Amino acid sequence: MKLQEYLHRIGYAPDVKANLETLRGLQFAHMLSVPFENLDIGLDRPILLDEKSLWDKLITRQRGGFCYELNGLFAWLLKEIGYEVTYLNARDYHEKDDTFGIDFDHLTLMVHIPKDPTRWLVDVGWGDSFTEPLNLDDPNEQVQGARGYWLEQFNNGYQLWQRDYDGSHERQYFFDIIPHRFPDEYLDACLYHQSSPQSIFTRKRIISRLTEDGRVSLDNDKLIVTSNGNRTTQEVKEDDRGSILKKYFNVIL
Repeated sequence: MKLQEYLHRIGYAPDVKANLETLRGLQFAHMLSVPFENLDIGLDRPILLDEKSLWDKLITRQRGGFCYELNGLFAWLLKEIGYEVTYLNARDYHEKDDTFGIDFDHLTLMVHIPKDPTRWLVDVGWGDSFTEPLNLDDPNEQVQGARGYWLEQFNNGYQLWQRDYDGSHERQYFFDIIPHRFPDEYLDACLYHQSSPQSIFTRKRIISRLTEDGRVSLDNDKLIVTSNGNRTTQEVKEDDRGSILKKYFNVIL
């Protein structure tokens, strides 16, 4: 890995060491710089999960991606620095029918810092969620800004909960802590999300990026900007999408 090229891509300047401070800084910097997006699916461009393809898309071409791409490449970075990384099987919560998605619906990461038994949940590929690692061994709410997160033991794994700006609580996903092989065990789910009419990723275009005080998203034809918990929405014409993508996400399709 060309470590300095990756760090430049995410705008991370401090020296990197395999400690908690660096882990926190890397997750936050990654989410500020590399957007969550599924735009290639609507363009019928295949999503490939080998290291060369991930590097070319996210680093060389400065695009974003969805969970398999973002967490897949971020895990490589963390291992290069010296962290121990475990690939986890996560499943999106469906509030409509109170169910969870398919196996390997989402890729999230468990990270160990050398000589420290604490287990950290790390995720740069879920979109609008926690921006710093969560302590898997802490059952209490872990506050980040105006939001809070907690991990509840459930069915031999954990449920991730979020307290939103308005105080409402929502389940985000379930995951177990069984180690898995990436990308091999995630390929079928990745293909499902690229091709199934039941996948949300084939039914909508989304690109979203963390900002210093909130988030900016282009959700189909709506530009949504959240700043300090306040949200504004404006309609975007199809002819203006290219300039919006460049201005807010530095993305050229």
